[in-house]
Amino acid sequence: MSFVIEDELKKLPASPGVYIMHDAGDDIIYVGKAVVLKNRVRQYFQGSRNKSQKIAKMVPQIARFEYIVTDSEMEALILECNLIKTYRPKYNTLLKDDKAYPYIRVSVEEEFPRIIYSHRMKKDKSRYFGPYSAAAAVKETIDLVRKLYSIRNCSKKIPSKAAEAEGPCLYYHIHQCDAPCIGKISAEDYGKLVDGALKFLGGDDRQVLQDLNAKMKKASEDLQFEQAALYRDQIEAVKRIRQSQKAAFGSGDDNDIVALACRENEAIAQVFFVREGRLIGREHYYLKTAPDEERSEIMAGFIKQYYAETPFIPAKLMLSEETKDAQLLSEWLSDRRGAKVTLTVPKKGTREKLVELAVHNAEILLEQDVNRLKNEESRTRGAVEEIRSLLGLQSADRMEAFDISNISGFSAVGSMVVYEEGKPVRNDYRKFRIKAVDGPNDYASMEEVLTRRFERAKANDAGFEKLPDLLLMDGGKGQVNICLKILDRLGLDIPVAGMVKDDRHRTRGIYFNNLELPIDKDSEGFRLITRIQDEAHRFAITYHRALRGKNQVHSILDDIPNIGPKRRRELMRVFENQEAIRAASVEELAAIPSMDMRSARSVWDFFHNTNGQEDEDGLHQTE
Repeated sequence: MSFVIEDELKKLPASPGVYIMHDAGDDIIYVGKAVVLKNRVRQYFQGSRNKSQKIAKMVPQIARFEYIVTDSEMEALILECNLIKTYRPKYNTLLKDDKAYPYIRVSVEEEFPRIIYSHRMKKDKSRYFGPYSAAAAVKETIDLVRKLYSIRNCSKKIPSKAAEAEGPCLYYHIHQCDAPCIGKISAEDYGKLVDGALKFLGGDDRQVLQDLNAKMKKASEDLQFEQAALYRDQIEAVKRIRQSQKAAFGSGDDNDIVALACRENEAIAQVFFVREGRLIGREHYYLKTAPDEERSEIMAGFIKQYYAETPFIPAKLMLSEETKDAQLLSEWLSDRRGAKVTLTVPKKGTREKLVELAVHNAEILLEQDVNRLKNEESRTRGAVEEIRSLLGLQSADRMEAFDISNISGFSAVGSMVVYEEGKPVRNDYRKFRIKAVDGPNDYASMEEVLTRRFERAKANDAGFEKLPDLLLMDGGKGQVNICLKILDRLGLDIPVAGMVKDDRHRTRGIYFNNLELPIDKDSEGFRLITRIQDEAHRFAITYHRALRGKNQVHSILDDIPNIGPKRRRELMRVFENQEAIRAASVEELAAIPSMDMRSARSVWDFFHNTNGQEDEDGLHQTE
């Protein structure tokens, strides 16, 4: 049935709900919520209203819309969050990151609680501390707490018959567990240790420092210097953790500080985590936005997406600017937290300075990201454009490169790597085991690989149907001509260039239309060609090694007359690879201790009398 927007607008209910905009391809391009669906959706199609650039661009693309009625605006907000996360519409502010941060969990619901590293905070009876921005900080803290309080981390049932039979574990002997599993400590005494650990994790380290200093002094007086040094190291560890959780301000509240930095269609939200008055970490999140989207809308979009996922919601969010639907967001967050959550924009004092610090961090990150994207653009699309211009092509967006590996000369393989817009597309890589070629014949092997690749393309085989804009061969004129011959036979018109190497096997230039074209070795285009050539070589070598690992290797050296096991070992010890052996003179071969002139001549003759070993320029590198 055809969808007539004017007719459907008349059917909209005067109820709260969520509306979903579709384009002509039926993709969801925008999701929004409304207090009154009838009024909100109509606004998009009223030409007299002043529209933002984003809305003006979006509305002509709307082919149809649908809506879901809810009982309240709160329900609409929750549903909107879920739909945005599921469909990621192009005109919604989207949180790019999907990060999870670690917590320290103390299982206080157990008779003998454990201290555990946790990837997320669950709604259970355990006590959680965090989130921490780095896993290393969590592990260091857990390690210190276990040393200080001997809290267990194993999942043994208590009492444990298995533990009673085996005796206490290693942690008991290194004084990091008091072995409650075999009754070495009572539940009451263990509970006191847990209370101390909870206070320490909560930021109260005064008592533990006093105790450690007293123990260090006593051990020193008793001339127990190793023990004193152990206490000293623990004191330093406590201070180090305290320093990493330096005070943010005097209040002992839990807060998140959220600040924005925006530019064109990118934004960064910087979040500082303040727990019990201590700044314990920070993280940043990338957002996709519309160029003229209001900062209040961006802030609201981030809060909805981020706090819909994070398990811990603090009592207060301190924001760098006002947010759209602040009251509704506060109610929603309070409902999720189970206690009141306030949203504030500090205007003075320490809190304002802390928000300013978060804004400054976000701006620095955004500037760094812009520079990174510019550099990435130059390395990828810019490099592709240089190659396209050098070769005079209409497009070079998709490039395929091929290489042959035959270290042993017995189980030769071919590789195909794919780059699109200057970036590797590893899902499109293909590898070929040479079937119809005997011995180390790179030309024949390449002909087989290319024939199989493009015959499968002609047959529309899955994974081979997409054709490149440019083919890159690992070699010069010989390899290029083989490829052109196969393409001509199959009726395919694809430009082919050769990646030429010098005598040291370093990329020298590019061979195209019977000419070796000069290319600036400091250009991004040259660097991209080198990366593609190296990647094709690496992929071929990796596959070949995998095959050699599965089978007993038949080495090409096995086929050389007068060369036994000892001389083969000497050849591989002295020379880096087969190519180096091939390049050696008779005199260099004869200089090997186990070789004589006759055996050296056998090696040299074998490599230089084998057809198809090298391309006619002598530039093709074989592994």
